[in-house]
Amino acid sequence: MAGTLIEAEIDFEKPGKQTGFLRVPHSVHRSAYGWIPVPVVAINSGDGPTLLLISGIHGDEYEGQIALTKLARNLTADQIKGRVIILTMANFHAADSGLRTSPVDDGNLNRTFPGDTRGTPTEMIAHYIEECLMPLADYMVDLHSGGTSLYYPPTLLRGMGQSPEETEILQSLQEAFDLPYAWVFTGGGGRNSTARTAMGAANRKGVVSVMAELGGGGTVTKDILSQTERGLNRIMHSLGILPDYEPDQTRGTRELNAKGSIFACENGLFEPFIDIFDTVEQGEIVGEIHYPDTPWRAPDPVSSPYEGMVLCKRMLGQVRRGDALFQIAADAKR
Repeated sequence: MAGTLIEAEIDFEKPGKQTGFLRVPHSVHRSAYGWIPVPVVAINSGDGPTLLLISGIHGDEYEGQIALTKLARNLTADQIKGRVIILTMANFHAADSGLRTSPVDDGNLNRTFPGDTRGTPTEMIAHYIEECLMPLADYMVDLHSGGTSLYYPPTLLRGMGQSPEETEILQSLQEAFDLPYAWVFTGGGGRNSTARTAMGAANRKGVVSVMAELGGGGTVTKDILSQTERGLNRIMHSLGILPDYEPDQTRGTRELNAKGSIFACENGLFEPFIDIFDTVEQGEIVGEIHYPDTPWRAPDPVSSPYEGMVLCKRMLGQVRRGDALFQIAADAKR
């Protein structure tokens, strides 16, 4: 497939349910002819759309990995119309180690697309997803969270669509996932996208895609996991893939546009003055950076260059210059 060196243990065209690994070649001291096992599940009932579901692109983001693991275990071919392809630990070594990036090559998979068929393991995985899996798919859902360092309330991310038809589909996917918030991108996308993310890869291949940020802080919460599982079932139902599922009442989604992030200006310990959902004004002091190594030194205030709502916050108290502390958003312009 597409010149890849990765071997799939399953046949994506075969009917029924298959489980196995993508074998990513990786020659190291302890294993001269070894390979990295990226788990993959394909559930195929024939006629119908193909949905690609991905988690573990960043290894320290857990709700998606658990939700897709449960789905991979429980979903059967006789329940669906079409095909569902599941990657639970897309960047395997990152997910296996609970790290954002791979400890093998320091690769950030969501900054590596379109990858390289003969590159590092992370580059080979990116290439395989974009050139081998994306062409099979009609739709993609990419599940993330804030990871160890950040926290988001359950938030869907989507583009505005490159045509009225695509916009309508994206809005229907947003309504189906039915998370409390949706971050709507106002630019980019399309077949000419240069984004090095999975959504960029989907855009280049004509795959209609959404992403989700689902908590973070290196934790798993019962409520967010429940919203994730509910949202996946609702999306599959909306696409006609899970016809017998009976969705409950829509709860509603607040659409937002990101304004920008607030960053640490020094190395130290950060004391936040605001929290998720708080409203901030431009120029407002949102926290202070303290210096226990020189406790007689006055703290440095951190101010917001934006007005809006806090959509994302840093979970770690220790900061270095350039670390993101908050992300500010405002209601989407229509």
